[in-house]
Amino acid sequence: MREIVRSTVWILLLCGSVSFSSGEETQFKVDGKVIELDESNFESAISAFDLILVDFYAPWCGHCKRLAPQLDAAAPVLAGLKDPIVIAKVNADKYTRLARKYEIDAFPSLKIFMHGIPTEYYGPRQPDLLIRYLKKFVAPNVTILNSDAEIKDFVDNAGTFFPIYIGFGLGESFISDLALKYKKKAWFAVTKDFSEDMMVLYDFDKAPALVAIQPTYNERNIFYGPFEDEFLEEFIKQNFLPLSVPINHDTLKLLKDDKRKIVLTLVEDEADEKSEKLIKLLKAAASANRDLVFAYVGIKQWGDFADTFGVNKKSKLPKMIVWDGDEEYLTVIDSEIIDDGDQGSQISHFLEGYREGRTEQKKIAGPSLIGFINSLIGLKTVYIIVFLVAMLMLIRSLGQEDVPPIGVRPQTDEVDAPRDEYGPEDKED
Repeated sequence: MREIVRSTVWILLLCGSVSFSSGEETQFKVDGKVIELDESNFESAISAFDLILVDFYAPWCGHCKRLAPQLDAAAPVLAGLKDPIVIAKVNADKYTRLARKYEIDAFPSLKIFMHGIPTEYYGPRQPDLLIRYLKKFVAPNVTILNSDAEIKDFVDNAGTFFPIYIGFGLGESFISDLALKYKKKAWFAVTKDFSEDMMVLYDFDKAPALVAIQPTYNERNIFYGPFEDEFLEEFIKQNFLPLSVPINHDTLKLLKDDKRKIVLTLVEDEADEKSEKLIKLLKAAASANRDLVFAYVGIKQWGDFADTFGVNKKSKLPKMIVWDGDEEYLTVIDSEIIDDGDQGSQISHFLEGYREGRTEQKKIAGPSLIGFINSLIGLKTVYIIVFLVAMLMLIRSLGQEDVPPIGVRPQTDEVDAPRDEYGPEDKED
């Protein structure tokens, strides 16, 4: 089936490729191929297309070489959309002015340019998932759904990368401004034609209602009003994240845009049965305390992150703190979570202590939230520097050993040294 779709797209593209021009001499064709850009045509390209995904790569980068065929596979499908999406690439190792301008500090780096404005791309890189992810950016701000079947198709096609908001019995005008504002972060739709089956499926008992769906975490939250911008926006922003957030590099990127304090629970292994039960209780607490973000992390899953808060395998777990996302966190005096105790009551006691100010302020022992987001890049840089220093020392040592005797002419055959496949700031797929 995939091959049939791909063949159809290529036939359409070959029969009549779409051309775009920025008004200058440079002209670009949407012919299903990844466009190679340089400093002479880059600005023209991002001006010519409403939406263009640009791969900033380096020829020596191993991860870049593995990403290239993925982008090649996605390009013809995206170019064949009603509103074409273009994929381009630029050698940022060669065109350093562009790399500096767009703050490229890792390879490969992907950026989405919408009407010339860049946004960091954090989505998937496999062709089929990348296609589904990027379709979000050319979809209508608000999709009008007219039947149960259309509702189902909309949710299925939206995928799992963005939260979904559906207004049941709600007019488009109520959410159109917010849908435009948060177009890059979520799907929005409204419907007035739906059955009771939909009410049962999405767990609401009256209309109008705005349903927030978190596909990845199988969560739903309902908003019954008031349907004024201030309250609607607050509900939408709160539901960008699940009720209880597992801490990893991807979710940290989402947390940096949320200004709420983070109630962080540290456990030994977030996948074991005891932790799963505790996470359910955290979700219940989060539902009743929407002014806070609830999150959790297992030492087994990310020990370095837990160690920042002075927690390791020898610590008494679980442990709850309130983190500001920066360099400080609070512990609550005379409050702890015990495995074999009434953890629901213990969580309530912790929150009461926090709100009443019975806290002790501490500083983290490592990077802030932003620091953790960049920590992989930083570690790689350290490793590369250590490697290069070691290589220089080795070369110097070999050079001293191979000094020819006096009167013996050294060999002068020149051999190009191979470049290391991974350069400074190389980023994993």
